[in-house]
Amino acid sequence: MTIVAARRYLAGKVTDPALDLERCDLPAADGEFDWIGVADPTPAELALLQHRYGLHPLAIEDALTRGSPAKAEAFGPMLFVMACTAALQDEEGIAYGQTAIFLDRHFIITVRQGSARAHTALRQQLEANPQRLAEGPDVVLHGLLDYLADGYVPLLDKLDLAVEEMEEGAVAGFPDQARIRRIFRLRRRLRRFESNVGHMEEVAGKLASASLPAIDKKARPYFNDIHDHVRHSLSRARALNDTLGSIVEVASLLEQNRQGAITRQLAAWAAILGVPTAVAGIYGMNFDFMPELRWHYGYFIITGLMLTICLSLYVRFRRIGWL
Repeated sequence: MTIVAARRYLAGKVTDPALDLERCDLPAADGEFDWIGVADPTPAELALLQHRYGLHPLAIEDALTRGSPAKAEAFGPMLFVMACTAALQDEEGIAYGQTAIFLDRHFIITVRQGSARAHTALRQQLEANPQRLAEGPDVVLHGLLDYLADGYVPLLDKLDLAVEEMEEGAVAGFPDQARIRRIFRLRRRLRRFESNVGHMEEVAGKLASASLPAIDKKARPYFNDIHDHVRHSLSRARALNDTLGSIVEVASLLEQNRQGAITRQLAAWAAILGVPTAVAGIYGMNFDFMPELRWHYGYFIITGLMLTICLSLYVRFRRIGWL
């Protein structure tokens, strides 16, 4: 089992920086709690923590199940929280992970799976403020969820740039097949992101409003702040998804407008060229008896007439914007 850190705190200060989980006694004093951080454990390794801290078997099962949705459930005096993590994997791919959190008055255990973003920086930040950490493990829970919610921001910032690039490209011309496939891939990824973050919004709202074990009433406003952050990230994701959907529609309208302009131009030139074609076609017929066939100036008159009609049509089409 990869134990990232196992420490005991009393009054916000570290009393045991390397807690031996097999030999140490459970925290008993007021203001004393353990903070255990575990990454990618096996079922046997989690069974040790279950036996040591009396964790509920259903919560253990959820912690071991990859892809579990975010949730917050009470098991007697213990609160179990499943949080979703998300990070940009490549240019536009999203890598998902999860962090299971077991919270009690005397301990907080985090089980991180599929997420490379460790909680070391958060632990250092909280340990640097012992007065805040002395308020209890629910402060750590708030810090963890706030830390995970902040991880959504750089992901959305990069996706925002990608969507903006595609939006500008759609104005220049109708998207090709590669760009259309990219748009639909992004929409599918954003829909999954919306689903996961939507569950996180429900969890944050529940922590901010419901009476749950191991969370002090004074801590609820802090969870309400997390709820606002998650809701903002969710709104951004939905806006990006809507923008991607409108890109194809706008590009299609622009393409229809360009095709309409070309069609009007072709129709105008066809009308102009139709005049001399019709006149030439009539006088090109091999009849012996035709009106004005023997006129001395017939060629010049007909040619001038065709040019006059064609020029009039050209001026007319120019005025109405067809040419």
